[in-house]
Amino acid sequence: MRYQVFVLNLFGLTKKAVERLIHMKQLRPDDYFVLTTLAHFWGQERQSRPDAIALLKQARRQQPSNPNLLFNLGFLLEQQGLLPEAESSFREALQLNDKLDRAWYGLGLVLIQQGRSDEALVALKRNTELQPMSPFAWYQLARVHFDRHEAQQTLEIIRHLQGFEPKVAEQLKRETGLKP
Repeated sequence: MRYQVFVLNLFGLTKKAVERLIHMKQLRPDDYFVLTTLAHFWGQERQSRPDAIALLKQARRQQPSNPNLLFNLGFLLEQQGLLPEAESSFREALQLNDKLDRAWYGLGLVLIQQGRSDEALVALKRNTELQPMSPFAWYQLARVHFDRHEAQQTLEIIRHLQGFEPKVAEQLKRETGLKP
C-alpha cells in the first residue's frame, strides 16, 4: 500500500494518494508512515494544518527522539501562529541534533516574530554557519540587523550576498535603501 501512495503521488494524483492514506489510517491508526505522510500532504493546505499537527503529535509518541519530525511539527506550528509551541519544538529538535540547520532557521523566524532579536541573531548565525550558501538565513539576518538600526552589519551581509545571491542582495538594497 505504501508503494501505491508513492506511485500515485509521483504521477500527480495527490488526491488519490491522500484517499489511500486515509483508508490506510482507518486500518492502522498508529502507523508511523501513514501519520507522517498524511501530515505532509495536509500540512500543505492551510485549512488542514491543524489536522496535520495532530497527526505529527500522534507520530511523536512513537518516535519522541526524531529531530526531523520535531522540525516538521515546529514548522507547521509556526505556520499556524503557535509561536511558543513552535519554538519548543525547534529547540527540542536542536537538543537532539544541533546541526539541523533548518531547525536553527525555523527557530530564528519564530524568535523574530516574538520580538526577540538577540536570540534570533544567534539562531540565524548558527544557520549560516551550517548552511553558508543559504540566502534565506542571510536575508533574515540582514533584516534583523536593519530593524535594530545596525546599518554596518546589514551592509556587510548585502556585500556578502552579492558574491553568490545577487538578486537577494538587490532586494535587500531596495528594502533597506542601503548601498554598499
